[in-house]
Amino acid sequence: MKVLLINKFLYPRGGDAKSTLAAGKLLRERGHRVFYWGMKDPANPDFPCSEYFVDRIDYHGPSPVTVKISNALKIFYSFEAKRKIRRLVEVVNPDVVHLNNFAHQISPSILDVFHRRGLPAVMTMHDYKLVCPAYTMYSQGRPCEKCAQGNYIQCLVNRCVKGSYWKSFISAAELYLHFNFLNIYAKINVFISPSEFLKNKSREMGFKFDVVHLPNFIHAEEYLPRYRAREESICYVGRLSPEKGLLTLVEAVKGLEIELKIIGEGPSKESLSRYAGENQIDNVVFLGYRSGDALTEEIRNSLAVVVPSEWYENNPLSIIEAFALGKPVVGARIGGIPEMVRDGETGYTFTPGNSPELREAITRITRDRNRVVEMGRNARKFVEVNNNPEKYYHRLMEVYRTASNRARERKNR
Repeated sequence: MKVLLINKFLYPRGGDAKSTLAAGKLLRERGHRVFYWGMKDPANPDFPCSEYFVDRIDYHGPSPVTVKISNALKIFYSFEAKRKIRRLVEVVNPDVVHLNNFAHQISPSILDVFHRRGLPAVMTMHDYKLVCPAYTMYSQGRPCEKCAQGNYIQCLVNRCVKGSYWKSFISAAELYLHFNFLNIYAKINVFISPSEFLKNKSREMGFKFDVVHLPNFIHAEEYLPRYRAREESICYVGRLSPEKGLLTLVEAVKGLEIELKIIGEGPSKESLSRYAGENQIDNVVFLGYRSGDALTEEIRNSLAVVVPSEWYENNPLSIIEAFALGKPVVGARIGGIPEMVRDGETGYTFTPGNSPELREAITRITRDRNRVVEMGRNARKFVEVNNNPEKYYHRLMEVYRTASNRARERKNR
């Protein structure tokens, strides 16, 4: 089978790109021919057919007004993307197209190409973009469901996208166009959700298309677990931004005889560092971005990983990787986190934003080391059973077959 995998970023940047690359590797190992398509970028590996990739778009960097306007229009419908994917499809002639994150820089214009050729199209939903113009269902410091049933104007009213009326207008108008006028996402045959929560919440928000649950996977054998910690530390790994609940975490560890290692970068780093200094919270260390062995060792040396999110997390790779390394997770009781973090079994959960409750969960981790080891072993077993590549592969093949049957039926109507 020839599979075309699509993601706007094609190097290990964020969970969507990592999942796309991991799926491609798995499919190749099972004997399939895999092709990638997305944006050109110096960080990309050397992909075949990269001459058909779309030009790189950076919505955050400085650029002339004319370029900004051109890029903004591509959010709605990119003729460049449509033209280039048509050429690639003619060359590759894939059996199935598996889309991931393609909003904004690529746009859904590419779906017209697959639909007209009768190609089966599958999409993995990595966030809430299809029901929330701001991706996160998080606004003004709390989870937000105001855009339910296609009421996207709420995004503009509340300036949900970076506090900007203009960016919020563009994002709301984008969904109105794609769903209310073009109904373009109907051209995807099957949607995949890595968490039951995202699947169910999307339906509650008014998403009408077929969604199947398929969690992310991991090659657990590539992760050497260490069940007994070598340091009096806990780790946070990920983006440093308000919805991640890091202020709650920093408050929770004040005065505890344990070191909190915050690993990652993001817009909240400076304010968090300042808050810790002003409040004499001296057991917090900001390590910045880490990857590979440097990241793995920090986690393996620690007692546990903490995921204090205050938005609807999907199926965090940070939890799956922590479990594979034999570490329990202290996680907020929100989104897809409780599907993995089971109280007293693979870690502890707490009410999002509740610093005293989080503090108590961390204290329980520090007090009972034997329990920590036991939960770490349970966590490792969890990913071996629920997130193994073989299970993912067979379920993905079922999804591809379903998509192929539906595409064939459409073509024959």
